[in-house]
Amino acid sequence: MATLPAQPGLALPSEGSSQAARNAPRLPTLLLSLTIFLGAFLLFLIEPLFAKLILPWFGGSAAVWATCLVFFQSALLFGYLYADVTTRRLTPARQSVLHIALLLASLLFLPITPHSSWRPQYGSDPTWRILALLTASIGLPFLLLSATGPLVQVWYARGRSSESGPYHLFALSNLASLLALLSFPLLVEPRITSHAQALLWSVLFAIFVTLCSLVAWMARRGAPAPIVPSANAAEASASPTLREKFLWLSLSACGSMLLLSITNHLMENVAPVPLLWVLPLALYLLTFTLAFNRRSLYSRWLMVRLLAVALGSLGYAIYDPSFTESIQVSVPLFCTGLFLCCLFCHGELAKRRPAASHLTSFYLMISLGGALGAIFVGLLAPHIFSAIYEFPLTLLLTALLAIAVLWPQGWLVRVFWAAAAVAMAFVLVRNVRSYEKNTIVMVRNFYGALRVKELRNWLKEPYRTLYNGKIEHGAQFVNPPQSLQPTTYYSSDSGIGLALDRCCRAPKRVGMIGLGAGTVAAYGKSGDYFRFYEINPQIVTIAKNSFSYLRDTQARTDIVMGDARLSLESEPPQQFDVLAVDAFSGDAIPVHLLTKEAFALYLHHLKPDGILAIHTSNTYLDLAPVVQLLANDSGYPLRLITTDDNLRKLIDTSDWVLVTRNKRFLDDLDTSAFNEPISLPPHLRIWTDDFNNLFQILKPVKFIKRD
Repeated sequence: MATLPAQPGLALPSEGSSQAARNAPRLPTLLLSLTIFLGAFLLFLIEPLFAKLILPWFGGSAAVWATCLVFFQSALLFGYLYADVTTRRLTPARQSVLHIALLLASLLFLPITPHSSWRPQYGSDPTWRILALLTASIGLPFLLLSATGPLVQVWYARGRSSESGPYHLFALSNLASLLALLSFPLLVEPRITSHAQALLWSVLFAIFVTLCSLVAWMARRGAPAPIVPSANAAEASASPTLREKFLWLSLSACGSMLLLSITNHLMENVAPVPLLWVLPLALYLLTFTLAFNRRSLYSRWLMVRLLAVALGSLGYAIYDPSFTESIQVSVPLFCTGLFLCCLFCHGELAKRRPAASHLTSFYLMISLGGALGAIFVGLLAPHIFSAIYEFPLTLLLTALLAIAVLWPQGWLVRVFWAAAAVAMAFVLVRNVRSYEKNTIVMVRNFYGALRVKELRNWLKEPYRTLYNGKIEHGAQFVNPPQSLQPTTYYSSDSGIGLALDRCCRAPKRVGMIGLGAGTVAAYGKSGDYFRFYEINPQIVTIAKNSFSYLRDTQARTDIVMGDARLSLESEPPQQFDVLAVDAFSGDAIPVHLLTKEAFALYLHHLKPDGILAIHTSNTYLDLAPVVQLLANDSGYPLRLITTDDNLRKLIDTSDWVLVTRNKRFLDDLDTSAFNEPISLPPHLRIWTDDFNNLFQILKPVKFIKRD
């Protein structure tokens, strides 16, 4: 997020207003520093805090954070516009009165908790609902916090000489922003419940309103319309060319696109945990700080060489995805690549800082570029691309910008970066072809990118596999009788297979959270009833048209659209013999489906001797201990059933935790199934809607070896 680290164009008085500036009272530096520190801290604390609050309402999708970033970038732009317009067009007295009035009005938004009326109902893409929710819940407070930096710089400058620049305020603001971003996952989230976090933020914001109102009231007398003169009058009067303005916009947009596309990539392949929300954002902010520092740490000679290495590494990671399948490779690689590419973009922006009289438009252009980049990746890309192509596309844009920026360096540099751009274009084409190879269906929406591939096994038998991103969500042989067999995580000796085969003698009533390819319908017999809960409408279309489990089953089936938990909360007790929760095989974990409140809801819909089957297979997270604590709290015994893969039968390794008071079923399992013990991590607390922490259940990471 482009939190403009320096705003000299708003900060210093002009010669024409120097007398008024000398007559204006000097505001206490400590009060100004405290105001700008607290404002920046709250601005960057509210981002991960509020995004986590609304995440459960929208299926736990990684796209929720991308949509939130669109709002944050856009609101930041409006905050800078507000500061610029009020400074230039209003007298200090009127500006102060207006700002105090808006600060007091923002208190009506407290406490900053999303109202239940914003909970989504099935029927449309939730993107606009999220943006409207954010606007209604935190819009005015966020805008005023965004405007604090430039406004406080204006107020600081009144009554001070032009040599007394507010550079220490820049450093203080950036320090507060970084502290807020890093403190949330490391200090706040592990120790404070979500409700308490919202209340604490609201209290701190009320304190901020008091401080900022006091500063605004004290600053009501001063020099109007402070515009900085240049030491060189000719330089001050020379307006930036259209090419320069386009470069400002492009460099800023490219940095924003890198932030969102790399964050999306990490969250799609790891989990939507706060550390992976804030780590890329913190690195992005750090590059602004380094580039726009009073003593810039940006070296073009070194940076262009590091940029070439970064683009090569990121491009190869896209070309050969197996290179980054291990988390300890992917996270450092992509975060380092983001840092270097953004430092190049923002360093070149800093080098192109115009004459002081044009700095306001310069920073507004940067903010506009950041918003446009976020809108492209967060809003447009899911609708114009059938797969996730924006990451390699952004790398290509970075290489093209390098050509434009370094063009005056000579032919050798031009040829080198032209070759780099060609290489990134090749990576993009390769990425498109890899997605399309053997693919018969490829669609994308808010909830992710889906593909159905048709392949052949060692016996030349055709089969189809459903992928969401890189995660397999079901497979089926095309031809009978193999097409009637359950595959992947749902084999007959898996936990769900045992539950469906042995739960009861009479026709069974089954609930399934997560449709996938509809594989569990293979267990349906005449008289059975299977009720599927699915949030993604494109999954339903694929399960019906590209796979035949739903068509071939003898059972009666229903599909309930929307978030499963919201759907179950609105239904009468379903009296399920088996209720399966299959929403965790991917790495975007909908945590709200694994809390104490959700667990009680599941048991409410089970028969007294019914079986709750929870699929805990996951690459990076050990979810079984979480289920263990929930079952212990409810007084239910459980068993962890682990099975190995059998690639010839399209069967994958799976972990299912079966929770039930059905003693006959448990005794049968103890004598015929492979039960795994569950070890509880130290200090693991039971998850609730108000508290959960994914860091405590991270598995020890291992390098993946390939033949």
